[in-house]
Amino acid sequence: MFTLATNLNHPVEFLPIILSILASIIVGISKAGVKGIGVFFVILLAYAYEPKISTGILLPLLIVGDLFAIIYYKKNIVWKYIFQLIPWMAIGVLFATLTGDVIDEIAFKRLMSIVIFLSVLIMLIMNDKMSNLISKHWSFGPLLGGAAGFTTMIGNAAGPLANIYFIAMKVKKKPFISSSAYIFFLINVIKLPFHIIFWKTINYYSLIESLKMIPFVFLGLIIGVYTVDKITEKYYSKLILILTAASSMFFLFS
Repeated sequence: MFTLATNLNHPVEFLPIILSILASIIVGISKAGVKGIGVFFVILLAYAYEPKISTGILLPLLIVGDLFAIIYYKKNIVWKYIFQLIPWMAIGVLFATLTGDVIDEIAFKRLMSIVIFLSVLIMLIMNDKMSNLISKHWSFGPLLGGAAGFTTMIGNAAGPLANIYFIAMKVKKKPFISSSAYIFFLINVIKLPFHIIFWKTINYYSLIESLKMIPFVFLGLIIGVYTVDKITEKYYSKLILILTAASSMFFLFS
């Protein structure tokens, strides 16, 4: 059976519960379209549970959020982005499954944080011509897709890479939200058997923990939809880039 916050060494037992609730709300807000904050729910759940265990508890919550976004924004899906990323993400998931036990998670986390931060910085300073050259290069989709698949399996932290992809491709707000939700729904479903059979991080006890958090995911979804509606198209991509950069630094020093 899972135990809460075995790594916190904190005298207040309800702290892990608060962390889990906050993480669940942030899952909902993120999946509703406020991208760039996903790292926060990954870290909060890793503190509330053992890090690897938390990935199995989190996965059903992500699938619930993805399903909501797919249904809510169903008219805005752009299939070409899905077909460009899914095969490479699936390869990344498979590679992570085979190598996950030998990966130094701390070193990997630091490397990914630096790569994401530098990628965002480059996107903020480069002009449209440079952006078009990079995003249209044949290796852009495979590299980001493979890296996203690998990171989503290791720590459910592929959101920043997906954000960089969609912003580089100049995808509008609602197609961005809808298409990324569909991609992550498919890849999260692909991840299920690996978590159940190979890593054994999803079982009866983990599902009970996940079920307790789902109402708070829906609360976050409501907050997220309201927030996204208030963000204009003009500022959406810039906001997501800033949040992505901030979360990568938080991830680095957490």
